[in-house]
Amino acid sequence: MTLRAALPGLALAALGVVFGDIATSPLYALQEAFGAHGVAATADNVRGVLSLTVWSLILVVSIKYIVFVMRADNRGEGGSVALLALARHAVGANRTARALVVVLGLVGVALFFGDSVITPAVSVLSAIEGLQMATPAFQPIVIPLTILILIALFALQQFGSAGVGKLFAPVMVLWLLTIAALGIPAIVQAPNVLLAVSPQYAINYLQTNGLAGFSSLGAVVLVLTGVEALYADMGHFGARPIRIAWFALVLPALLINYFGQGALLLRDPAAASAPFYHLVPSTLLYPIVVLACAATVIASQAVISGAFSMVREAVHLHYLPRLDVRHTSTQIRGQVYLPAVNAILLVLVVAAVLGFRSSDNLAAAFGIAVSGTMLITTLLLLVVARRLWHWNAITLVAFALVFVGVDLAFFGANAIKIESGGWFPLTLGLAILAVMLVWRRGRDSAVQRVHMQSLTLANFIEMLASHPPQRVPGTAVFLTADLATVPSALLHNLKHNKILHEENLILTVETLEVPTACDEEQFELVALGTGFYRGTMRFGFAEDPDIPRCLERHASHALSVDPMATTFFASRETIVVTSGSGLPLWRDRLFAFLARNAQRATTYFAIPDNRLVEIGSRLEI
Repeated sequence: MTLRAALPGLALAALGVVFGDIATSPLYALQEAFGAHGVAATADNVRGVLSLTVWSLILVVSIKYIVFVMRADNRGEGGSVALLALARHAVGANRTARALVVVLGLVGVALFFGDSVITPAVSVLSAIEGLQMATPAFQPIVIPLTILILIALFALQQFGSAGVGKLFAPVMVLWLLTIAALGIPAIVQAPNVLLAVSPQYAINYLQTNGLAGFSSLGAVVLVLTGVEALYADMGHFGARPIRIAWFALVLPALLINYFGQGALLLRDPAAASAPFYHLVPSTLLYPIVVLACAATVIASQAVISGAFSMVREAVHLHYLPRLDVRHTSTQIRGQVYLPAVNAILLVLVVAAVLGFRSSDNLAAAFGIAVSGTMLITTLLLLVVARRLWHWNAITLVAFALVFVGVDLAFFGANAIKIESGGWFPLTLGLAILAVMLVWRRGRDSAVQRVHMQSLTLANFIEMLASHPPQRVPGTAVFLTADLATVPSALLHNLKHNKILHEENLILTVETLEVPTACDEEQFELVALGTGFYRGTMRFGFAEDPDIPRCLERHASHALSVDPMATTFFASRETIVVTSGSGLPLWRDRLFAFLARNAQRATTYFAIPDNRLVEIGSRLEI
């Protein structure tokens, strides 16, 4: 099938996966703007907020993300980690620039994790709250029912989204058509609401309302929730199908519904408590609540899957410890399930629901994660645009003034709400950031200490030539993080068993700053003489490192890799915290805890237990 013929199907599939979060924003965005924490629903305020909504969707989503951000593909992949790798490559060997880019990227990853916690909570809770429109008697069951749905959603993650994914697209199409249909009658009754398309209403609103108007940007940014998914899921569908789905259905449906809610508020300001559900005829309330619940589950599924993929990629780039990764689809590479991450997310999501208890309260926490992630994306994009796309200074400054200015305005408006809920995603983000920085620093320090305590490989081979040990048939593969030194497993094997294999491969694994490695760069072999070889195996950050399969694939006459005659040796270090590392004790203890609970390297690299010899060692930090 040609790409042109496949486009409609890809665009339809993208509707079910990519747009769930942003498509369910009408449930709570304008409610937050005009509800208990918002501005009064006067005619001028309604048109002003609607104008801000329209131009936010146009500037941020349609122009910044659809036109520019989605150009920053890392061999077809998108998302926070892909952009971080791309920007780090763009700055080259400049250590200061690389460090700054890494910190920015990790902050973006941390904020996305906070978004992954709040999205399921606020989305499902806002949908279930629609039951209260029928009768206040439903109020006591809103939170228990929300928690039950969330528990069921996380319990189903282990089965993957491949099966239910077929239902996602039709449900999202029905949802988008429904919210558009709900908005049309209200617009017909108050067509003057369409005047809000003029940006002058947004300017007047901000000038008139001052600090209150600026603060309401924290609610306006909620219409952009899920915008990062457009970029993150680009690797699954391609940029063009996502663009088609956005302009053909998603954007028109969202604008019609937002204008419909605005028209309703012009006629009945009292509807500000729940403008979305006040659009719904009473006879359709229960079906719409069910449909809204299905749509929010899809939105939650998308962001949970995104968190799994993001954590997996961060593990491959050595910013998080190795975790158990299970593939839930044999056809789609990106569908993975991480039990530990799933459990942590469930606990945090349920805690958010119990702690905030309403979508209004959660919305205050939601905006800072969304706006912070958008700001980080813009800053990293500027690095890519300057270094890889070679934009001139005038173009770069103009882009920065517009989009960094917009992002800073959204972030600043949400920063005002830190005390009323914004602290939650910031706390989560800081915790994740601390874990990533401690793990990376601790890992690098551990590798350096092993290097300092080891013999050089060249001297070791010379010593063996003058005093050759007994050789046994077969090939031994010794895993190491430093090719210049002798792996401790090799030294211990020689010391205790007094033997050496006929062929010995000193192997290290590198993770590239691209999603997938090309065939020619995946494996490099250098003969060192006297039966020793040095090998470098490379994988992309979106690949699963399978060492035995890669060795068999790149077998050559120089090195035998017969599965029945190849043994893998690995050293398993036990991290022991001492008081002399010079670093804060809490960092050393956190690193030791993470190291103890990380997945075994041999399991991570898909090495069968019956072909593995692990030798323990003690490493003090």
